[in-house]
Amino acid sequence: MFGYIARRILLMIPTIFGILAISFIIVQFAPGGPVEHILAQLQGLDTSATSHFSGGTEMDTTANFTAKYRGAEGLDPKFVAELKKQFGFDKPPLERFFLMLKNYLTFDFGRSYFRDVPVIDLIKERLPVSISLGIWMTLLSYLISIPLGIAKAVRDGSRFDVWTSAVIIVGYAIPSFLFAVLLIVLFCGGSFWQIFPLRGLTSENFAQLSLLGKVEDYLWHITLPVLALTLGAFATVTFLTKNSFLDEIRKQYVMTARMKGLTEQKILYGHVFRNAMMIVVAGFPGAFINAFFAGALLIETIFSLRGLGLLSFEAIVNRDYPIVFANLYIFALLGLVVNLVSDLTYTWIDPRIDFETREV
Repeated sequence: MFGYIARRILLMIPTIFGILAISFIIVQFAPGGPVEHILAQLQGLDTSATSHFSGGTEMDTTANFTAKYRGAEGLDPKFVAELKKQFGFDKPPLERFFLMLKNYLTFDFGRSYFRDVPVIDLIKERLPVSISLGIWMTLLSYLISIPLGIAKAVRDGSRFDVWTSAVIIVGYAIPSFLFAVLLIVLFCGGSFWQIFPLRGLTSENFAQLSLLGKVEDYLWHITLPVLALTLGAFATVTFLTKNSFLDEIRKQYVMTARMKGLTEQKILYGHVFRNAMMIVVAGFPGAFINAFFAGALLIETIFSLRGLGLLSFEAIVNRDYPIVFANLYIFALLGLVVNLVSDLTYTWIDPRIDFETREV
């Protein structure tokens, strides 16, 4: 097993290299880079689509250039060359790419183009929010969905199965962001109750609270965002678990076990569980990584949570390439690690699986 883990870790190196290389090549041909972004602003065309998210701190570098050069009828070529040098675009693309890889080995992501702060500081600031949303959403959805899916499979066709399916389908049809808005209206001082806070991950006096107080404050803030995120994943995992268990229950080895006189509980958790859970476990990495960006972006916006999803979106729109590539690197690395953990979970669920004897 240790040999397999070592091979998988070594395989992560070319995988991340390929992801960054392809993304870097795409960026070279993408129109509207950071230099063009600033030049457009100097000409009175604001191309930023997310400046209202930054709380007045974004585009400090751009503001300085704009104040100095706005009003000029043309832009001095020397100024444009200086601007390209500031962003590192005076170097050949291949040199910039390998310099980026060298720095990434030590998690040196450089400085943000438009925030004038180290990218690693921005990631450290936003990472706890994304980790909180991702971990709690994934754990909650799996802890509820797996037992419910098993119960639905065992009672397939019963009233319990029918009405729970109806509730799950209705919940799945509601987008998570719409459910988030509903939760805010109901529980955040809208037209009904003032129970949960409207924004943020912690209160302003969080540092002064006791340990128990900090835990309570954190859970108080994270409850509604996690509930909104869990809704879609909850339905998917539940039906996946049910269908997987139904498929296994109908196989010949289950009938043989019943003929031998084994109890239903012994059959279900001693034989069916390890086989049925394989496909459910396989979906864990995707669900976990999805919660970090795609699933959390709107939730972070609605609840004013400054996480990696919102940071990445703003960086992409504003062509802040150091943040874009740093987040891509973090997401890719995290996804590969979670995939490895998922494979190791296979061996825990079913000890018959031996990755050591297989090719990576």
